[in-house]
Amino acid sequence: METTSRVGAQAPEAEGGQQAPSARRTVDGYLLAPFPWYGLDEAFTGPRRLMPVGMGADGTVEHGSIGHGDTPSVHNEPTDGRERFAVVVTVAANPVRRSPDGTGVLEATTVSSAAWLAGVGLLSCTWPGQMDHSLRDDWLDQQTETAWVLADDLDGSDWSTLSLPVDGEPTPFHYRESEFGWVLAGSTGEGVHLGAYGRGMSAYGLGFAMIKDIGAYA
Repeated sequence: METTSRVGAQAPEAEGGQQAPSARRTVDGYLLAPFPWYGLDEAFTGPRRLMPVGMGADGTVEHGSIGHGDTPSVHNEPTDGRERFAVVVTVAANPVRRSPDGTGVLEATTVSSAAWLAGVGLLSCTWPGQMDHSLRDDWLDQQTETAWVLADDLDGSDWSTLSLPVDGEPTPFHYRESEFGWVLAGSTGEGVHLGAYGRGMSAYGLGFAMIKDIGAYA
């Protein structure tokens, strides 16, 4: 799935406790979406945060992510194993449709789209131990291509099936683990696909729920 632009970025509060303008733009992007957003259910009581929103070639909001737990750090030193986070990616389930200018078509979004976004998300906060800074870009390009190949073959041997609750209903997910963390992807009955990735938090105990008021995340 191709993302052409992003709206907003996570930002700290400005001095005096005022919300930073970029943080307001982030939640504004989420409010523009014509579909519901998902995060971990109420069993997770730790910190949550909005991450950048992705927009499609037609200018509509197409996907976004909610971070849970620690903010992943990317550096060239091995982690101490205490970093614990999970990120839930919500992707609008769009069919193949014509581009705004009528000259072509926009590809459909599928469970594979959610799996790829989750896989790339995990890679973006991963730095293999002992890897030199100059080599990481090449490694990331190679692994991003591998993530797409894997996402395009969800019935392959690299994936297993995991049932997790979505709005209280058992839902099948495609699931895989690697040395860098885990990735999963599935669909809901609310017109969206879900992807998720994490490290330090077991995927087996997670549950997902629709966010009732995304504005409360601002």
